[in-house]
Amino acid sequence: MRTTQTQYRSSGLFAALGAFLASSASALAAGLGQPEPWQMDRQIQVTENGRDIHAFEVGLHWLSFGISVFVLGLLVYCIYRFNEKANPKPSKTTHNTMIEVAWTIVPVLILVAVAIPSFRLLRTQLSDPKADVLVKVTGHAWYWSYEYPAVENGGGFTFDANLDEEKAPKLLNVDNEMVVPVNKIVKLQVTAADVMHSWAMPAFGFKIDAIPGRLNQFWFNADREGVYHGQCSELCGTRHAYMPITVRVVSDAAYAQWLVEGKTKFARIDDGAKFADSRR
Repeated sequence: MRTTQTQYRSSGLFAALGAFLASSASALAAGLGQPEPWQMDRQIQVTENGRDIHAFEVGLHWLSFGISVFVLGLLVYCIYRFNEKANPKPSKTTHNTMIEVAWTIVPVLILVAVAIPSFRLLRTQLSDPKADVLVKVTGHAWYWSYEYPAVENGGGFTFDANLDEEKAPKLLNVDNEMVVPVNKIVKLQVTAADVMHSWAMPAFGFKIDAIPGRLNQFWFNADREGVYHGQCSELCGTRHAYMPITVRVVSDAAYAQWLVEGKTKFARIDDGAKFADSRR
């Protein structure tokens, strides 16, 4: 009888644990690629560079917290140790060489410790790896357009992405999504046709300015399939808040099929004429 009760308890425990893990997984999937109510942390990062930025940011928060606690402790100690009641006769000390050296060297060491991973991140972001996919992004007032060069199995077309107010999440969906393959290096060439915009994708860990007359370049490698939402991050006019970005990351087979369908669905462009750089 005891064995049976133990088995029931064990099975109940495992069932509860399984339900918790399933609910956690569904909640994680629901929050993938979009903001959540009362969210304090970054979105789930699906690029290696985004995860490195998140880890660096967490380290900076803990460093700032430690410094704040240390300074608070010094203030409390000074208030207690050097108040008028504890020191009726004031000290005439004018300086302390060791303390002055310490408060010069320690901040320098902290800044060097922060600079090393910071420069490493910048080097990764500004590197120019060989791209598998090249997309030209143009910001307009107030929508985005995307151009895909012609490749062996499709491409050679352009399309506009406007806000779709009927889709959820509200104000974050577009009528035509940007589609890229998973685990591939995607290089973006970003510009603007009228005023300054900014192409921002929180789940990828970056944003890049779209400036008229200038072609900025960036890259990313999304390692998880899904739909990811971003927005223009440069105040660009009356409908700035209605200029979302939607990127769908799909398998290689689905991406190849989408390229073929895009040749008939979207407007064609001159083969590569509008691209300032090849995929190298």
